[in-house]
Amino acid sequence: MTKHWKEDDDKLKATFEFDDFIQAWGFMSSVAMTAEKQNHHPTWTNTYNEVHIELSTHDAGDVITDKDHKLAQSISDIYDA
Repeated sequence: MTKHWKEDDDKLKATFEFDDFIQAWGFMSSVAMTAEKQNHHPTWTNTYNEVHIELSTHDAGDVITDKDHKLAQSISDIYDA
């Protein structure tokens, strides 16, 4: 698991912080495109400069699968770029 993520309640969870809302929104846009390509979509919220993301695989019974780990890594790569 990447440094940003923790496993809790059968979900991978992470919070990403930015300088402002525009940077947070840009991050979400990049994540949305990646999630669509992977056909795996996060549960997330955004409040001003923070984006909180939870990942689990719904069609596997809302547990963590390889799909979640792959998307988590992609999201971390976007954030760290």
